[in-house]
Amino acid sequence: MLSDLEIARAATLKPLKEIAEECGLDPERIVPYGKNVAKVPPQAVRDRESRGAYVVVTAVTPTPLGEGKTTTAVGLAQGLAKLGKRATLALRQPSMGPTFGIKGGAAGGGYSQVVPMEDLNLHLTGDFHAVTAAHNLLAAMIDNHLHHGNALGIDPRSITWPRVLDVNDRALRNVVIGLGPRGDGVTRQSSFDITSASEVMVILSLASDLKDLRERLGRIVIGYTYDGEAVTAEDLKAAGSMAVILRQAIDPNLLQTTENTPVLVHAGPFGNIATGNSSVVADRIGIRMGDLLLTEAGFGADMGAERFFNVKCRASGLRPDAAVLVVTVRALKTHSGRHRVVPGKPLPEEMLEENIDDVRAGAANLVKHIDIVRTFGVAPVVAINVFPTDHESELAEIERIAREAGAQVARSTHVADGGEGAIDLADALLTALEEVEVDFRPLYADEDSLAEKIETIATRVYGADGVDFAPAAKRDLARFTDLGYGNLPIVMAKTHLSLSADPKLLGAPTGWRLPVREVRLAAGAGYVYAICGNMRTMPGLSSSPAAERIDLDEEGNIVGLS
Repeated sequence: MLSDLEIARAATLKPLKEIAEECGLDPERIVPYGKNVAKVPPQAVRDRESRGAYVVVTAVTPTPLGEGKTTTAVGLAQGLAKLGKRATLALRQPSMGPTFGIKGGAAGGGYSQVVPMEDLNLHLTGDFHAVTAAHNLLAAMIDNHLHHGNALGIDPRSITWPRVLDVNDRALRNVVIGLGPRGDGVTRQSSFDITSASEVMVILSLASDLKDLRERLGRIVIGYTYDGEAVTAEDLKAAGSMAVILRQAIDPNLLQTTENTPVLVHAGPFGNIATGNSSVVADRIGIRMGDLLLTEAGFGADMGAERFFNVKCRASGLRPDAAVLVVTVRALKTHSGRHRVVPGKPLPEEMLEENIDDVRAGAANLVKHIDIVRTFGVAPVVAINVFPTDHESELAEIERIAREAGAQVARSTHVADGGEGAIDLADALLTALEEVEVDFRPLYADEDSLAEKIETIATRVYGADGVDFAPAAKRDLARFTDLGYGNLPIVMAKTHLSLSADPKLLGAPTGWRLPVREVRLAAGAGYVYAICGNMRTMPGLSSSPAAERIDLDEEGNIVGLS
């Protein structure tokens, strides 16, 4: 089989104006960025009386190698097109940190990719750079305010606004700024996060339009005064300039798959400490472009999908109709606890041997994720992403388990076969949309206390027996409530490798309690997030990162990108 890059380059692309015309966009209103990428302002959407079905693509708890959620979403969109349905796909934009690290790009794989994959994985239309610049402008204005007398009385020890960069660089996790002579600023300890961890990125993903974006930027809390009052970007008079930097970044990017299915790529918030979903603007546009909109949520149903249901749908006002759960044989074998999977290394040989018992031993994780989706009143559809090393007996066992749990289920070979390989999955999704009555409901009400919201997620989604709040977390909850933020939704910052906060607890662990060591505020994004464990917001590079293999050939073509 050809490499992903070779397949992507061999794809026959349609002119974007033709793609726009076919999916109900005004081709004269899209803004071309080169030949095969365009910005889509909301004004480009032609009026339609009805909207398409709204489907979120999520997964079981992933292994360190991932289970192919993006490529399954791409393949499913292509499979729906094979059945005569007009499907649009909405995805997050990949961060260049992972692209040059271990994970590689996020354009999909094989014959189910978003193209041009080089553009998608490297810069695209510059939205990430706009977020980086807007975020760092606020950081500069904070330190400039301190340097020029600190009229607002900001306590430097309370400042929570770091700087950001779209590169994996562990050496920047903790830094001291303002060293040198007095004219070089106030000396204080600070840090860098990766750009996808920026609150500005989440604001870009949740804002409904440019006006809402501007208002959310103004509400960002960067720290507190000596008297304990919140200090915002509006107080620093930074929000207006930040909005100016982001004025074009608010519009989604139009690309296509290897089979010419339209794709809206927009925003890229982190999946473990932020929402892990593409933008509200992209979904509002995409849902009016055809029969179905597929939108991907990061990591498993306990992470990205929970935030999709509880946070993103609150912001957008859209109601989902179904959820596709991606599962693989190797994921369930990993969740059996009998095999050790290491990022960047091949699977253990014994994992590739036929073993139904391993699948059964890890199946509790799949059943739990099906239950999570059903808890929100949404129809679950299990997509088995088939690998060449899978055995028929193992695939059949997953099908049996999924059906017994009350889900539609189908295999998909989209990586090798493109849309043709996802027709059965497309059929299963359409059956679920026709047969299951949707009763979507968030898990908690706005008026519930912050602690009650956290406990609801921990017990009803993760399966914890309860929550243990550290004293600092209790103080944070009380302070945020007193400051008027008690009605905000919750994001739980925890490991993506387990339903619990401990990455070593595989499957569907029981008999445990969720530790919450601190709680932080993302007032501009519009949520409070609870820290459960140690979360890295600036990744590091491995001993052999992808950056060592990416290069240009003699003709100037990119090589080594995956």
